[in-house]
Order: sequence, then structure tokens, then C-alpha cells
Amino acid sequence: MVTFQTFWKGKRVFLTGHTGFKGSWLCLLLEHLGARVTGYSLGTPTQPSLFELASLKDSMESVHGDVRDYPLLLKTMQQAQPDVALHLAAQAIVLTSYREPVETYSTNVMGTVHFLEAARHVPSLRTVVVITSDKCYENREWPWGYREDEPMGGHDPYSNSKGCAELVVSAYRRSFFEPGNGKSVASARAGNVIGGGDWADNRIIPDCMRAVLAGKPIQIRNPNAIRPWQHVLEPLYGYLLLAHRLWESPEKFSEGWNFGSDDSDVRSVGWLAQKIVELWGKDACWQTTGQAQAHEAHHLKLDCSKAKAVLNWMPRTNLSLAMQWVVDWYKRYQAGEKPYAICRDQIFNFMALQGSERYERSSLSIL
Repeated sequence: MVTFQTFWKGKRVFLTGHTGFKGSWLCLLLEHLGARVTGYSLGTPTQPSLFELASLKDSMESVHGDVRDYPLLLKTMQQAQPDVALHLAAQAIVLTSYREPVETYSTNVMGTVHFLEAARHVPSLRTVVVITSDKCYENREWPWGYREDEPMGGHDPYSNSKGCAELVVSAYRRSFFEPGNGKSVASARAGNVIGGGDWADNRIIPDCMRAVLAGKPIQIRNPNAIRPWQHVLEPLYGYLLLAHRLWESPEKFSEGWNFGSDDSDVRSVGWLAQKIVELWGKDACWQTTGQAQAHEAHHLKLDCSKAKAVLNWMPRTNLSLAMQWVVDWYKRYQAGEKPYAICRDQIFNFMALQGSERYERSSLSIL
């Protein structure tokens, strides 16, 4: 068994959704590990975007394409000849799914079908990881976390589409990706991630940071909603650890996996807003909008016992530290520092927390 960092050095990685918030951070992490990345995605989903601010197109192969365009996706993947493929491309906003349900289902469900079908026809490809969401589970508002064998479901189109995507992965695994046939597939489910460089609409951190950067009160629509918050690097490291283990032991890891926060970091939206106010200082404040909203889950968290016991994965940052990193990112960005350099420092600090290997700051170059 090779070490985690040694495994990724020189690996050819195909990544869908690489221009999004999580995708951009994953590109940065893979670059740090020495992987060769080909990204496939629609244009940057926000303005500004971390992908553009960090000039990531200069250090990787970036292809503009829609996962709903199967011929182009297949051609691009075959040309890249990856060893590992990770599927992050999605319509990822709950409120958007109410306005655009057809696009949500076509992207999240058929996009997953197209990705897995393309993966079948790439001889070099050995390991596949599909990223869905903690919202893939049928949410019964339980106070305890959902385990990997809980029923798929979802109230809103986004959540339901992620449950459907998990069923697609299961069918493809049993039909085409059984361990022993040369290719293996796993799925990964994470909770609400936070981090610097997020500019999406209708998401708590970017909504809060847009307000404080503009000197306006933060508007919170559902302060009592409870979520399993975690820094974006936590699940991304889990995805890569899963791919590493899947490569070595497909019969053991070709399953669904949860990557969530510890119970102590399951907090309300109101708590998160107050923490931002405290860390930002100055005249930052928040208030409740009182506006009626479409249905959103009140209580949702994951049971990550399997990942901790079998993968030896566990969160290395608590929510307080994650929030410090988030606010520090935007403060440094406001002060004019390069986003790549800010991310580089936080990746170094995160990898140092892993403790199992030695990571040198000099290995992180500045573009």
C-alpha cells in the first residue's frame, strides 16, 4: 500500500464540475498532491469565481462542456485517458431546484448516467467516485445521523435528484462495475461545506460574506435550521482517500460513504451567522428576514462511523477553526491578497493537521 501523497503524484484525474466552489478547491488540492487534472464543466457558475480568481486554467486542462452532452463527455474522457474520475458536476442549490426542476433532474440524474456510461468506455479508467449529497436520504427529521444503508428520498427536486443519482450509481455498480472487472465505483455524501472563495447565491457563507463586505446586515431566512457544517477540505480529502482505497481494494470500498462533521459541529444557521459577526467585527450584524420560503429540511446530519472505522477518515478541523479560516480568507481577499496564495496556505495548514505524513510548504507554488 503506497502512501496517500505518493499515490496521487502523477495520477491522471478526470473531474467534472471543476469550475464550481468545491471543484476549484479540489483542483487546488490535487495540484498540491501532484496529480494531472482534466476538468469538464460548464462556464464558471458565479461572478466572481474561485476558479478564475486562482487562475486554475493555467495549471490544468479545462474543457467547457455539459454533462448532459454525452457524446462530448465521452470524447473528452477518452482523450484524457484518466486513471481516476470524480463526478461533482450538479445543479446544487435547493431553491433553484424549485424554479428549475427539469434542469435539476436532467443535470443531476442524467448527468450521472452519462458520466458512468462514459466511464465504461475508457480503458485506462480504474476508479470512479460519484459525489452526491447528504440530502439524498429520505429525511425524517431525526435527531440522529443517517447511515449509508438508510433509504434514498428527498422532499424537494434537488434532494430527490440526489437520491435518484445514488440509485443510478447502485445500478451501474451492480451491472457494470462489479469488483474484479477492472473498474470500480463508489459514492460519497457530504454535509454543508463552507470555505473561502464561495460566491454562490442562496448559500449561507457567500450570502453572509457579500453582506459584510458591503457593510450591510446579514439576512437569514431560517435561523433555526440545523446543519452539519464542515470546512470544504474535509470531505474533499475524504473523496480522495476513498478513491485511493478503492484503487487498492475495490471489493471492500465499492459502496456509499458519508463524510460529515462531528456532532459537536452540527449547529443552527443563526449560530453560524453570529459567529461570522463576532469574527468579522466592525459593524457586522444579522437579522431574520421573516419571509415565507419553500420547504427546507430543519434537521439533517450524517452518521460517519463507517468512514471513521474503515477508511480511518475523521474531521481534523472543528467548526470554530473552520469559521476562522473562512472569515480570514475573505478578509485577506478584501485586503488584496491573491486567492491562490490564501488557498495554498489553508491547504498546507489542513494537510499538516492530517499528521500521518510530512507536507512541505515549498511544495505549494504560487501562480
